Amino acid sequence: MLTDTLIKLFKRDLNQVIEEIRLYKHESNLWKIEGSVTNSAGSLCTHLIGNLNHFIGAIIGNSGYVRRRDLELSLRDVPKQELIQQLEDTLHIVESTIKSLTIKDLESEYKLHVFGAPMTTEYFLVHLSSHLAYHLGQINYHRRLLDK
Repeated sequence: MLTDTLIKLFKRDLNQVIEEIRLYKHESNLWKIEGSVTNSAGSLCTHLIGNLNHFIGAIIGNSGYVRRRDLELSLRDVPKQELIQQLEDTLHIVESTIKSLTIKDLESEYKLHVFGAPMTTEYFLVHLSSHLAYHLGQINYHRRLLDK
């Protein structure tokens, strides 16, 4: 079922984000921006945490999470270990929420019109997986460019 595939992808990519954050030699470089690199790895990380906890945890799983999107790209100097813990917590929420979905849930309309039009829950979950992979690549590139 699609849920098994989605869980594998979210686990793979969230665990890789955690590894990328761990690989920073200098914790302050998580928040570094330079030249045309305008989003730090730390900001991308907090954005992913908020995004997944909101759209999967709160909207699908009724977790009660309240998103503060304005802070996702403006917070600075969150300790590396705190980011890692939040990512691990996010992985748990994502996995448990997706595990609980039925085929009917996946085929039903997602509760929000995120892109201005209706879409199925399965479509939006695939989108969220792609969104995660996109930012994972940015974090990897950020680390290799700016953590010297």
